[in-house]
Amino acid sequence: MRSHAADRAIRLLVNLAGAAGAVFFARASLLFYLQTHRLIGAAFFVEQAWFVAAFLFRRPAREISHQLGAWLLAAGGTFIGLLLRPDAVHVVWGVQAGLALQLCGLGLAVTALVALGRSFGFVAADRGVVTRGPYAIIRHPVYAAYVLIQSGYLLQAISWRNAAVVVLATGCNIGRALAEERVLSASADYRKYRQQVRWRLIPGVL
Repeated sequence: MRSHAADRAIRLLVNLAGAAGAVFFARASLLFYLQTHRLIGAAFFVEQAWFVAAFLFRRPAREISHQLGAWLLAAGGTFIGLLLRPDAVHVVWGVQAGLALQLCGLGLAVTALVALGRSFGFVAADRGVVTRGPYAIIRHPVYAAYVLIQSGYLLQAISWRNAAVVVLATGCNIGRALAEERVLSASADYRKYRQQVRWRLIPGVL
């Protein structure tokens, strides 16, 4: 069994690594905005800056999964989207619809992060039950936001490669949600919340 000091050291390393990754994405979004002056770049910069703060100031977990599978799903759901590439088919309707999906996903992500506050997490863990904001409608709005943002990218840059990336990333985020619920199911508050909010990612579907 690991010592308390070892757990604190691991938590610190994970927080710093997550913040560093968010800084990388924030920098890329800022450069995109400066080069193109498209406001979506600035919006993604704000979102990633929030992720930086969330990793640095998040609340320690009451319980956290130590299963390798849960960590791999979390990494896959977060980072596989980096494999998306713009060299693909660009159709006018796809670019417009994709932008709308990305904006919806971005708005959902920011709203969910605000609702989470310091309860933000990377891997399956229990940091308390959040029921406000989008969590009153679906149980995993941040993962749903990833699906919207990545699907929007696919519509803007249609290719078999991008489709495979979106399917794989979405599969990881669904698995990530299930892994998180296995950890949280030990909490009576979460079991009650799960009865009240039926849907995980998409109301009426999943």
